[in-house]
Amino acid sequence: MTEDALRTAVRELMPRAKTDLTELVSYRSVYDARQFPVEECLKAAQWVADAFAAEGLTDVGLHETPDGSNAVIARYPAPPGAPTVMLYCHYDVQPPLGDDAWKTPVWELTEKDGRWYGRGSADCKGNIVTHLTALRALRKVVGDKYPVGLTLVAEGSEEQGTGGLERFVPDNVELLRSDTLLICDCGNFAVGVPTFTQTLRGNVNVLVTIETLEGPMHSGMFGGPAPDALAALIHVLASLRDAEGNTTVDGLPNDQKWDGVQYPPEQFRADANILDGVDIVGGGTVSDMVWARPALTVLGMDVPPVVGSSAAIQPRARARLNLRIPPGVEPQDALKALTAHLESHTPWHAKVTIETEATGSPFRAATDGPARKAMAAAFAASYGREATTEGQGGSIPLCNVFADIYPNAEIMLMGVEEPKCLIHAPNESVDPSEIEHMALAEALFLASYAK
Repeated sequence: MTEDALRTAVRELMPRAKTDLTELVSYRSVYDARQFPVEECLKAAQWVADAFAAEGLTDVGLHETPDGSNAVIARYPAPPGAPTVMLYCHYDVQPPLGDDAWKTPVWELTEKDGRWYGRGSADCKGNIVTHLTALRALRKVVGDKYPVGLTLVAEGSEEQGTGGLERFVPDNVELLRSDTLLICDCGNFAVGVPTFTQTLRGNVNVLVTIETLEGPMHSGMFGGPAPDALAALIHVLASLRDAEGNTTVDGLPNDQKWDGVQYPPEQFRADANILDGVDIVGGGTVSDMVWARPALTVLGMDVPPVVGSSAAIQPRARARLNLRIPPGVEPQDALKALTAHLESHTPWHAKVTIETEATGSPFRAATDGPARKAMAAAFAASYGREATTEGQGGSIPLCNVFADIYPNAEIMLMGVEEPKCLIHAPNESVDPSEIEHMALAEALFLASYAK
């Protein structure tokens, strides 16, 4: 049977998958020249291009996107009457957030307790290796001719949110045209639980700056009546959450319900590494809070550090805010509400400036169609259990671009990034069994979808 042969082929390819991921993780491909050399991204991009060219894809090239990054694009022509499937991933990664916080070397794939550690091991280089393993297994079983057309898209600046590929797509519609899009930058609800990501929250990022004085003033001589910009900023930020921890942006609903799979609180505590005795916040279920409702996070603040601070009233303070919004809320409406809230809650007539950094729309995937049915069957065969659905608190604005430009295409979100991967955090890792199962599911899907 083709299913048994593909299962065996994927299993035999896992040592090669580890070798590939080891090399990919070694590239410090953070798309930010202020932190890492641009050559690291170029090395990673070229590695991806060469790897997929070796598996029979043609017209392989590095395409510069409007933000200056490079997207790796490759194609395989569809046989007569067969559909074309896009395989999406990204080779850029998040910065390590401090080497000292890692228990293993950041840029060396390290096996520990059955998992493979290293920056990008899951998000999203693990998905690149998953695509490669699926294609290699297919070639071993069905020969060099793929049963469907293929379009590989490996983005180079996804983690920085600069929208390079989002602006590239409208000018290259035919180059990327596909019938089904596998957006492999998500993950399962848990290891071993095949999962379609059904919804994505959108996002609004702003910088808020509060100014009160021309310069720092002595806290002993002027403290009390002199308006403290840092205290004003703290006051504003405190207004964005209530006592339960619910996000409270004036004019923005925060009582939505999630009607899909429920996230057990004890599992969430473990996945989120919440300290003993500290509460899960919010007035809804975990699923409500993380998938269906808005969430405001303070990403960073410009304030004096404790070490080196002096007895002075601060004239200026700044914070970077990230507002996640669920499907049903438009980003421009959310931006308007957040801006009005920040302005109205700034005390003492302090000067407040709000800069829009980025916005992205939420997304909801379709739940039916021939590709979805074929993938559900592939998931069941690979994992030995039926697939479930979940939401994701993160944002992938590119999905909305694809949906607008290819309205008849089926878009499915999947991948190896389950909660224990700790993507975007120190000690990122991937469970190799997820790479194996997802690669098998993808290979089974590509083999059956053409029929």
